[in-house]
Amino acid sequence: MARIPAGVQREAEKLRREIEHHNRCYYVLDKPEITDAEYDELFDRLVALEEQHPELVTPDSPTQRVGAKPVEEFGAVRHSIPMLSLDKATTETELAEWWQRTSDGLGGEAFEVIAEPKLDGLAVELVYEDGRFALGATRGDGETGEEVTQNLRTIRAIPLTLRTGKAKAPTRLEARGEVHMDKGRFVALNRGLEEAGEEPFANPRNAAAGSLRQLDPRVTASRPLQIFLYGVGIVEGIRCTTYADELQLLDDLGLRVVRPKRLCRSVQEAAEFWREMNEKREGMPFEMDGIVVKVNRLDQQERLGVRSRSPRYSVAYKFAPRQATTVVRDIEVQVGRTGALTPVARLVPVQVSGVEISNATLHNQDEIEKLGLLIGDTVLLQRAGDVIPQVVSVLKEKRTGKERKFTMPDRCPVCGSKAERPEGEVVARCVNFACPAQVKGRIEHFASRGAMDIEGLGEKLVGQLVEKALVRSPADLYFLTQDQLVALERMGEKSARNLLDAIEASKDRPLARCVFALGIRHVGEHVADVLAREFGTLDALLAADEARLGTTYEIGPTLAHAIREFFDSRENVAAIERLRAGGVKFPSVEKRAVAADSPFAGKTFVFTGALQRFTREEAEARVKERGGKAASSVSKRTDYVVAGEAAGSKLAKARELGVKVITEEELQRMLG
Repeated sequence: MARIPAGVQREAEKLRREIEHHNRCYYVLDKPEITDAEYDELFDRLVALEEQHPELVTPDSPTQRVGAKPVEEFGAVRHSIPMLSLDKATTETELAEWWQRTSDGLGGEAFEVIAEPKLDGLAVELVYEDGRFALGATRGDGETGEEVTQNLRTIRAIPLTLRTGKAKAPTRLEARGEVHMDKGRFVALNRGLEEAGEEPFANPRNAAAGSLRQLDPRVTASRPLQIFLYGVGIVEGIRCTTYADELQLLDDLGLRVVRPKRLCRSVQEAAEFWREMNEKREGMPFEMDGIVVKVNRLDQQERLGVRSRSPRYSVAYKFAPRQATTVVRDIEVQVGRTGALTPVARLVPVQVSGVEISNATLHNQDEIEKLGLLIGDTVLLQRAGDVIPQVVSVLKEKRTGKERKFTMPDRCPVCGSKAERPEGEVVARCVNFACPAQVKGRIEHFASRGAMDIEGLGEKLVGQLVEKALVRSPADLYFLTQDQLVALERMGEKSARNLLDAIEASKDRPLARCVFALGIRHVGEHVADVLAREFGTLDALLAADEARLGTTYEIGPTLAHAIREFFDSRENVAAIERLRAGGVKFPSVEKRAVAADSPFAGKTFVFTGALQRFTREEAEARVKERGGKAASSVSKRTDYVVAGEAAGSKLAKARELGVKVITEEELQRMLG
């Protein structure tokens, strides 16, 4: 290998530093220091040097932002700390109530908050290792997101290497933020799409999400994406004591931090910031749908803790939704994955918050009657949370006498099966497991991670399989052939073989997963596990009457009725038999004898933090095998909390209640 002249090496390093500096000035600070032509000259010189000396090319070179090959599908990334959603306040009274709850949670101790804009984009996490951008993922469901590293690399506001002038780079930094698209650039993008004869995006949020989730990074690179960072997950090597410190750290490291922001010491100051942002909303370059208010001190955040999906130390104070009037042309019924029949208003198209709205869900028959809505009525429409179209009220004074009443059908509008509305519920449902309208959703659920875990069977592929009539129920997956799959879009020989192997591997899934995969209403992963351990075999579960089901621990009357109703359907029984014919084993569960002196017998365990020797699922399974129970939240009835690395609010709750806390090593000794 030819030696690179020292002068060339130094020039390349200098060019990289200069280009990244000017990227920051332009994309992060909005203060360009040179013209576009001067920037291009620097960039072209670096490209020329790297072409002459390929050994010079580094992964974090500005020239490597674009160029990765398209992927067939995104991989999954599990967040080390969940990316939680936020509780909402829609009035100053609700904000004051949150403030009081927070004060009570801190025992009356004084606290201050940081208030900042709530962006309307796509939440992501950027992972830096030793100062270099190593991984990027979407929020996903909060626990697991999609890996979009190559796409995020194309956003020039994201530094590939952290700045270390004002702050030392952590050994690992998980920075969280929102990818968005400025309003002006969104308009220009849509104009270009329309001129090219392509479908424009409905709003900036959809444009940002659709652009970031492109399989080809070159498409993402062509879109004018931006990012604001507003938080962190794990930070190794640097300790912050306040949220303001975290934001300052991100800023010092060269990341684009959300602005404007304000330190507030009272609910009145936070409400005043909301009023200012609401007034400036239209003039802001980016879409925002409210403000976020977050307790500043991290030790107070820790004490307040989190609920299952949202932190107690933060709240989103939303702007009032924008409204418009329109006419309900018709009401049609859609059928969802669980068979729920949902009436949807077909509207005369109207612009609300810059988005054309032509449909709005009416939820159920009771909601229609509560509104007093007739087909043909003029209605007041709003985008709830500036996203979901919602009929607010009926303008009855505009009636002409030609309006007509709507009644929910007693049969599924798709398959013709009976639609039943259980007593005490507001939603009517199609009871046919094989109903075509439910097929896509049921297959996605069936193949999901907690169910049959069929790797590679994502939403787009399921859509193709159903649309081409290759799959009409989950059981059809087990009869697919290589030739059928290869004929699909973006499906080569290797991908087809991998999918068939994944389907084959799913035939041996434990009984609990198989039961959960069936999609029985109200039966989640935990209940499916309870049923599998209680009955041992699928045949025993099929034979259990409602009374027997109702006597099972944790299975109440409503759940027992839903389970029995599912298995009383001839269509569902036929689908199960076809699954068996396809090779799904529904393996029986061996009941292990539990010694009376077992340290697990009758004890409830809660797991928190990252475990090293087991996955969370494996640890819970071993506890259950020995007669114990696994719960998701800590209460006075909890016997043990097993704390792994980065244990959070559950650990704090355990200490508060005096629950015994053990390490993973202690659990392993108990397991023997």
